Amino acid sequence: MRQVVYSMEPVGRTGGRAYLRMLHDLTAERVEWRTVPDHKRVYRVRRWRKLRHLARLAPTVRAMDRTAGSFVWDDLSLLLFTPDMRARTVFVLHHYEPLQHDSAPFEAMLWERLFDVLPQCAAVVCVAPYWAEFLRAKGVRNVRVIYNAFDMAEIEQARGLDRTECRAEFGLNSDTLAVYAGKAVHWKGTENVAAALAAARGIRVITSGSNTIGFGGSHYDLPRQRYLRLLRACDAGVFAPRMQEGWSRCAAEAVLLGLPCLIHPLAGLGDLAELTGQPGPDLGCLGEQVREHAAAPEAHGKAAYEALAQFDLAYFGRAWNETLAELA
Repeated sequence: MRQVVYSMEPVGRTGGRAYLRMLHDLTAERVEWRTVPDHKRVYRVRRWRKLRHLARLAPTVRAMDRTAGSFVWDDLSLLLFTPDMRARTVFVLHHYEPLQHDSAPFEAMLWERLFDVLPQCAAVVCVAPYWAEFLRAKGVRNVRVIYNAFDMAEIEQARGLDRTECRAEFGLNSDTLAVYAGKAVHWKGTENVAAALAAARGIRVITSGSNTIGFGGSHYDLPRQRYLRLLRACDAGVFAPRMQEGWSRCAAEAVLLGLPCLIHPLAGLGDLAELTGQPGPDLGCLGEQVREHAAAPEAHGKAAYEALAQFDLAYFGRAWNETLAELA
């Protein structure tokens, strides 16, 4: 008989949703996942969306209190749980970023209350050591790190793509240095990277994702396989977010595909940069720095790849199956 576990519906294109979908897929043999709608992701107007989400979800949470299942939760609605429900919960903290507070000033107070109740949970999982230390400083003791993981068969297939064909697909000439700057979304810093490279001749900044910032350069909103082809076509990566991330999946995948990267060591990205040996970007001389870094792709390539390759699907499934077994 499979263990019944409730979670938010893993719908969306963020790294957190990718993490949750992977969790569902790799534990499906022993876990019966039951999901509830993530209402905040369907609201077009961001202002007050988290408060509207909590109000709409309250009846569902009350109904779940009468079930015998467990919970893997990564949402502020943990505040609606009873203490008994929290005792059956593994909470997942991807990151905490006040820049994303669309329901201020109340959202900041809700988060502080969340940190107060997290010690009531069976465990709290983070995706980077930075956030584990952040929570321990707030008095949360049962914290463990389960990193983002990667389908290494997919990565190997992407690494084997013909790079010349991939570059031709995206109109990149041999004299163009293609710099991938991650998702063109708020607080990822892509516009700052583009501005720092605007005057650099022969360099094209490339972004992906839903383009919430209206980036007017070379932007591509692509399905998964073409996105990997885009990464394969690039020469280097620059990741300079303003927000405190967990691990940037985009940055990690760029490193895995062999791109020499410049990674701003902020929050969880600092853990990723240290693990893979990628230096930080200097926006004051970024053009020169990118050219120098792109000219030596093998300098850290093999070691960086091996550092990340250990976090494969087997690692992720094993770590989460052990965590859920303890919860049961």
